[in-house]
Amino acid sequence: MSTPATVRRSVPSPRSRPEKLALRLWNCGERIAAFALLALGLPVLVLVAAIIAVLSRRFPILTHTRVGQFDESFEMLKFRTMDYASGCGKAVERNHAEDRKPFEDPRVSSGFARFCRRFSIDELPQLLHVVSGRIALVGPRPLTRSELEAHYQDDTGEILMVRPGITGLWQVMGRSRLTYRQRRRLDLFLVRNQSPRLYLHILLWTIPQVFTGKNSW
Repeated sequence: MSTPATVRRSVPSPRSRPEKLALRLWNCGERIAAFALLALGLPVLVLVAAIIAVLSRRFPILTHTRVGQFDESFEMLKFRTMDYASGCGKAVERNHAEDRKPFEDPRVSSGFARFCRRFSIDELPQLLHVVSGRIALVGPRPLTRSELEAHYQDDTGEILMVRPGITGLWQVMGRSRLTYRQRRRLDLFLVRNQSPRLYLHILLWTIPQVFTGKNSW
């Protein structure tokens, strides 16, 4: 896939050798941390996968096409908490057209699925993407192409210059109650103000958000 003009215009200046080394070390540490989280969470992953397989009678993990760094599409892993049957197609299109995430999504398949989504359990398989280097622990949330076209528009190129992340600034500052306009503004702030301090603050802020399920549905 060719790189869009919006991305080409946003190419950053070359990094110095110390900056490149620091970035490699940072990425390596991030991948090690993700692997450790996967190992610690393995019993939870197995249990959730088994429950979803029984309830849905289908394979518990699915993939969903998202747009990653430099406009490269990839298949993002998630636990199966939604029913993507043909009857939900219009609901998907309508949700992307709206400016705020709907409180009740007709695709959510069960009470257990809602529980997993509220406490971000459905996102745990994405740690595998961090281990592989595809995404980061902290970064703009990977979106679908239709979401980018509808809500990020001219800012898409700048957002796609960095690796997407499992958590980010809008996930700790309102989550589902935020509009796409607010999410875009927070994603741009994160991209333009990247620093170890902000990165660590977001990681720490994510912990209470996940365990309380606040502003998530």
